[in-house]
Amino acid sequence: MTDQAAAKAAAVGSFQSSLSLALSLLTNPLAIVVMLSLAVGLLMVVLFGYTSDQKAIGIAKDQLKAHLLAVRLYRDQIPVVMGSYGKILRGTGRYLKLAFKPLLYVVIPITLLIVEVDRYLGATPIPANTPFLLTAHISGSDANDATLQLPAEITMTAPPVHIVADNEIVWRLLGTKEGKYEVKVAAGGQIAEKTVCVGSDLPRISTVRMRGHFWQRVFTSAEPALTENSPIESISINYPDRDIAITGYGMNWIWLFFILSMVAGFIFKELLGIKI
Repeated sequence: MTDQAAAKAAAVGSFQSSLSLALSLLTNPLAIVVMLSLAVGLLMVVLFGYTSDQKAIGIAKDQLKAHLLAVRLYRDQIPVVMGSYGKILRGTGRYLKLAFKPLLYVVIPITLLIVEVDRYLGATPIPANTPFLLTAHISGSDANDATLQLPAEITMTAPPVHIVADNEIVWRLLGTKEGKYEVKVAAGGQIAEKTVCVGSDLPRISTVRMRGHFWQRVFTSAEPALTENSPIESISINYPDRDIAITGYGMNWIWLFFILSMVAGFIFKELLGIKI
């Protein structure tokens, strides 16, 4: 093999290794949370800097520091201390007023981002050959005649359990092969589908599909609403919660995200000289 061919082979091997590393990072929950936290920390600081009155915030913070210092210096003079406390309260209100609008620009998009990311990182798919529960909440007497239609890759492992007091039916199921499947619940002449994710990847998971409840669906469901005239009010699956291991302890990704993004935000704040 010539030197040129060897160099070309080495370059290809290096590229493949880099590509493999990048793909592994994109599918590793911990790496995703770390990268997302850094990006959001930077975004929060930049958005706050561009949408806030930095000069007014600086003045408000300086005044608060001065009043706090006055409390410490004149703690033996009650009238001065009480006056300083009053100025601290007014200064705090002034600062919150200056920060409120920029915080809205930051909080709203980040909340929507968290809701979407949680559909990938909040729960894990059902492992293959592991039993799971599918629960349907069906109104009225239609619950008595409800049936379940399953694809070939999903089997029923026990008779359905009727919880009459709650108008619920619970099926115990098992997925024999990795993939994304549709199961169908039939009741009162209506059929509703529910997606089931079986495997070990990072699919977009919806733990529940429901009828109505718009705001609840925005935050908890990643599937279209059930039809309004359907007796089937909701269909849910007990997906396992996903914990990200940190020094031997499992942690929900949202807590880790908040901690890392706050730390990143304070670092970027100092680097960019933005007052918060």
